[in-house]
Amino acid sequence: MTDKMKVPKAMEPVFDSVAGIIDEFCQKHLNEEYSQVSRELAAALSRKRPSPLTKGKPEQWACACVYVIGSTNFLHDKTQTPHMQLGRLCELFGIGKSTATTKARSIEQMMGISYLDPRWTLPSKLEDNPLVWMLNVNEFVVDIRTAPMGLQEEAFQRGLIPFIPGRR
Repeated sequence: MTDKMKVPKAMEPVFDSVAGIIDEFCQKHLNEEYSQVSRELAAALSRKRPSPLTKGKPEQWACACVYVIGSTNFLHDKTQTPHMQLGRLCELFGIGKSTATTKARSIEQMMGISYLDPRWTLPSKLEDNPLVWMLNVNEFVVDIRTAPMGLQEEAFQRGLIPFIPGRR
């Protein structure tokens, strides 16, 4: 189990319930990437003290987690694969759009999540996410992909980027 998936012992039953719902939904309607990143978000919420997952129904939290990850990765954009309108996502979960939106917004505020957030970008979309590659070097924001290989390697070793773009 990765650190991203660790949850406190007391939260395991709640997390397992939410994660199971996420897995079932994503397997049926999206893909494994959405399932994985949405479960990571649910695990992060499980580690919050107090965890918001203890209040409300697991279905609502599962929907909100997938909604946030979908929103962050532009799931609603017709040019994306997979693609789904967020209202349809709520409908398929059987959760009212206002309930899902309220919970999703609370997650975004609590976790500081916004569009293209590198922490919550699907692995297959990391390379195309410009925010992943913008680093502050000597008070200048630079796209590390255009930097010399030595700087790319150093940024990777420091954990600032997910992989060395010049070697992919």
